[in-house]
Amino acid sequence: MIQIGDKIPAVNLTRVSADGQEPVSAEQLFAGKKVVLFAVPGAFTPTCSNTHLPGYIVFADQILAKGVDMIACVSVNDAFVMQAWAAAQNAEAICMLADGGGAFTQALGLAMDTGDFGGVRSQRYAMVIDNGTVTLLNVELPKTFEVSNAETLLAAL
Repeated sequence: MIQIGDKIPAVNLTRVSADGQEPVSAEQLFAGKKVVLFAVPGAFTPTCSNTHLPGYIVFADQILAKGVDMIACVSVNDAFVMQAWAAAQNAEAICMLADGGGAFTQALGLAMDTGDFGGVRSQRYAMVIDNGTVTLLNVELPKTFEVSNAETLLAAL
């Protein structure tokens, strides 16, 4: 599993927005920036849609005011799902990243197999990345939501 002090792997993700989809290397996307990255097991799932993403939307201005250049959300979902979820959640302040095949999540060592529920998904976590290097990493225990929420990350900044 990725650790504090490690570099983000050079794995491709798909950045999605209201304007469309764009493949991007995670290494390049996070270079030269301070980024809060949080991961959810799945778009449109209860905790992810009711609490996790909405918290970052609510606290986006305060997080950005702490010197953060980008807030990003990643999920092992396809780009079309992430685009629809962003629109449904009014997530304009969040850089939505699709990890369709799970390559980024697996490279981080944060994948989990949920079996018939959804297959390979991401563990729930949040991290701070400074110029491509992980400076804070909060990984949730299974079925918990305590250390990756927006309030906890804001307090850590």
